[in-house]
Amino acid sequence: MSNLRFKALEIAQSRQALPVAPPAERVVDFYGVNTFNQEVMRSLLSPEAYLKITQAIETGGKIDREIADEVANAMKSWAIARGATHYTHWFQPLTGDTAEKHDAFFDITMEGKALEKFKGSALVQQEPDASSFPSGGLRNTFEARGYTGWDPGSPAFLMDNGAGGKTLCIPSVFISYTGEALDYKTPLLKALHALDKSATAVCQFFDRHVTKVTATLGPEQEYFLVDKALFYARPDLVMAGRTVFGHSPARGQQLEDHYFGTIPPRVNAFMVDFEFEAMKLGIPVRTRHNEVAPAQFEVAPTFEEVNLSIDHNALLMDLMEKVAEKHNLKVLFHEKPFAGINGSGKHNNWSMGTDTGVNLLAPSTKPKESLRFLTFLVNVVKAVHDNADLLRATIASAGNEYRLGANEAPPAIVSVFLGETLTQALEDLENKSEISLNKGDNVYYKLGINRIPALLRDNTDRNRTSPFAFTGNKFEFRAVGGGANSASTMIVLNSIVADQLARFKVELDKRLNGGEKKELAIVDILKQYYKECKRILFEGNGYSDEWVEEAARRGLSNINSTPEALAIYVKPDSLDLFQRVGVMNHREVESRYEIELEKYVKKVQIESRVIGDLAMNHVVSTALKYQNKLAETAKALIDIGMKEEAEPIKDIIREISTRLVAIKSGVEQMTEARKRANTVGDMAEMARLYATEIKNFFEQIRYEVDKLELIIDDEDWPLVKYREMLFIK
Repeated sequence: MSNLRFKALEIAQSRQALPVAPPAERVVDFYGVNTFNQEVMRSLLSPEAYLKITQAIETGGKIDREIADEVANAMKSWAIARGATHYTHWFQPLTGDTAEKHDAFFDITMEGKALEKFKGSALVQQEPDASSFPSGGLRNTFEARGYTGWDPGSPAFLMDNGAGGKTLCIPSVFISYTGEALDYKTPLLKALHALDKSATAVCQFFDRHVTKVTATLGPEQEYFLVDKALFYARPDLVMAGRTVFGHSPARGQQLEDHYFGTIPPRVNAFMVDFEFEAMKLGIPVRTRHNEVAPAQFEVAPTFEEVNLSIDHNALLMDLMEKVAEKHNLKVLFHEKPFAGINGSGKHNNWSMGTDTGVNLLAPSTKPKESLRFLTFLVNVVKAVHDNADLLRATIASAGNEYRLGANEAPPAIVSVFLGETLTQALEDLENKSEISLNKGDNVYYKLGINRIPALLRDNTDRNRTSPFAFTGNKFEFRAVGGGANSASTMIVLNSIVADQLARFKVELDKRLNGGEKKELAIVDILKQYYKECKRILFEGNGYSDEWVEEAARRGLSNINSTPEALAIYVKPDSLDLFQRVGVMNHREVESRYEIELEKYVKKVQIESRVIGDLAMNHVVSTALKYQNKLAETAKALIDIGMKEEAEPIKDIIREISTRLVAIKSGVEQMTEARKRANTVGDMAEMARLYATEIKNFFEQIRYEVDKLELIIDDEDWPLVKYREMLFIK
């Protein structure tokens, strides 16, 4: 028991939950203390500056340099008073992670004296080296320059660097020297602006007081936790974020006893700790629980404006990783870190609200409000129907490819679930030109237990197998991967809805100018939209084979390959849509396509190399040593005349040999296929080869390795097993 696996197990089993003290007695006393929020600005800025900055945040107006200087001075004073020594423009490049370059708050005078310094120019704009960030051809290799620009709509915050003090982080956009987007935030802000413009215009058919529509988001974050020692004893987890080998344990998630079960003490301590830190940063985390798979958990926030929500989710993931280190844990955000059990998603709960306090996706029984609700509901459904393949492209990744359609996540077929009540309402609209959203009398469950209060049944229901489900007053896009940046999906969703609402307004204006009555014209348009897009509505089990067949009959796409899905981005219709709504030009979209293809190739390439390394240097070598032990035992039995007793051992030796030959052959063929793919000059063709040829060897090799795990002596097996990673708390 001297190998790394058993040392890691010994360390993991000795861990205890760390005590976590709350920063204050009440959450309200420390919530947002590490953010430069509006309350802080109000206390530190002049009334004129505060008014201008809040107006700029609300309307997207320009901030002049004089105001920027005052904000920078206040921000610097606030940050330094709280222990900050550096500042950084915090941005989200197309690597999928966040990025930061720290600069000190001081400069040196000609006399050599240290001077605190942070001007408005440094707040508004920085010039980081952009040479190593993916650009997809938007800049030449030798052009290192890029620009980050302050986003005042997302509050600056203080990040604790541990023993190294704190850094003031300023959420920013990231653009190239030519002004084109190199990040997620820039096109997201443009998409949100487009939605605001289109949705506000449609709202004014119902209420002239509406001047702004804000898209909101609440991403539910699923993740796994494993002990830090066990993590580092698995090279595949370290290098690829997922286990490429590992036989399913006798007990996985089949008993369904982990879901919503008692949270283990070490995990609970970690959750409490990162929640305290998140709340200090103004991240409104509210829900924590065990998920379906063993060692899987979930955290969910309160809804926020989309841009802020995505910033907060990216920050939360970073924060969770840092806090986990303190608790000797590792967070796994990969969509499928373990085979045979559920993977992790990031359910994007999305809606729209007006500046008059109305949720545009909240049903109502009042006729005027019902017509407004159905107008936005049907337009969203039509936008998803007309752009289903593009929405599918936003969730395409090497990690999510393992998860989609695996009876744990929605299938790759994009469909919409509305529930029985709304579907019937739309049928009545189509067939009778009637709007019938009357919920009728409340329906209560009759439990027959007098002391239990009556429980109201929600007639909207929900369908966990649907990729895009209506859940009462919002849509839940469940197909987004656990490790993804939600901005990719939100850029597309808000763009397609903005485009569809703009089309609706044009059509309605045309009818009104022709003398039609507004309500009748709206109903007639919605009827036509519903007829055109009703095939995408599905109420049943999205996991079933029958649905795959039915979807094919309906003409719905079933795109299973990531490279095939990503290609939707550069179809003429997609390119024109992004340009039409002012979100991205053709070059920016094409660059993202190239970046995502390259990212896919690199991730599959890393997994392939890890498989080859572990198979040959860990598994094969261990199997050969064990085979030699068995051969010595068999020979010893034969030497003492126990030939018949040696036969079962010889059978095991033969099986090991057969599997070793299959592993060696598979690794060699996979390596040759990878070499051939790497010589292809076209990135799309390279990605296709990685998806269709190289990945084909993954399961073949894994099958043989996992069978060997059951044969080779547990004392000799080099890799931490699933039963050890998933069940040590």
